Amino acid sequence: MLALSNDPVWFCLRAEPKREHLAAVALRRRFGIECLSPRLRFRKLTQRGPVWFVEAMFPGYLFAKFVYGEQHRAVESSHGIRGIVHFGDRLATLSEDIMVALQSRVGAEEIVTVDSSIKIGQPVQITEGAFQGLEGVVTHLLPAKERVRVLHDGSHSE
Repeated sequence: MLALSNDPVWFCLRAEPKREHLAAVALRRRFGIECLSPRLRFRKLTQRGPVWFVEAMFPGYLFAKFVYGEQHRAVESSHGIRGIVHFGDRLATLSEDIMVALQSRVGAEEIVTVDSSIKIGQPVQITEGAFQGLEGVVTHLLPAKERVRVLHDGSHSE
C-alpha cells in the first residue's frame, strides 16, 4: 500500500550509532526530507567536574517523512542510514499526531534539557504513558539505552 501512495508518511529509520543527527541533516540537505532526530542535553559528573553532554533521545534511530514509493531507495542509501525499521513485512510508520506532539516537545533545536537532579533512592511518580500514576524508587541512573531504572512494588497497585 505504501508503494502506491503519493502521500508522505513518517517512518522510523535505523541510523549509525552516535550519528543520528548527522544522518538527519544529510537527508534534509540532499533530498529536502523532513526529519526529526531529538536529542537530550544533560550534565554528568566526570573527573573534571560536571560536563554537559548531548546524545540521541532514541539511540540508533531517527524519524523521516517522505513518499515511500518515490524516495525509499534514496533514503535507505543516504549517508548514516542503515534502513527503514520494519516488523516482518510491515514498515514502522508513525502517525502525524504523534510526530507533531514529539516536535512540539523538543522544539526547533530538537534538544530537551534533562533535569539531572534525580538521585538514587529518590521516590518518583510516573506522569505519562502506560505506567502513569505508578510510584517507585530510583535504583539506578543509566546510560542512553535505559535512562533510569525504577523499582516498583506491585503489591501497592490497584
